[in-house]
Amino acid sequence: MRPKSSISDLDAQMERLRERREFLVVKSAERFARAAIKSGLAEMEIADAEVERIVDEIATRFRKPERRASVAASTSLHRSPSGETGAPAEAPHDH
Repeated sequence: MRPKSSISDLDAQMERLRERREFLVVKSAERFARAAIKSGLAEMEIADAEVERIVDEIATRFRKPERRASVAASTSLHRSPSGETGAPAEAPHDH
């Protein structure tokens, strides 16, 4: 029989998982940032909504067929009347 985990044990496990998740998110972001810089996309002024649409299209190309259908269905529920997805684009940050 497995001993019961204490609340502090569970809290420690959750914290380790949060740290691991953050690490993986950062590594993934760095990977895509390197690709954007290398391709010149990072220098282009593209609205956030357009970037999200393009990334969604790329992701669809690489998803397994059964996953494509479920993601397409959920994405269509979040589209605005103009057909855009995600949050409204932010104004450019010219500094």
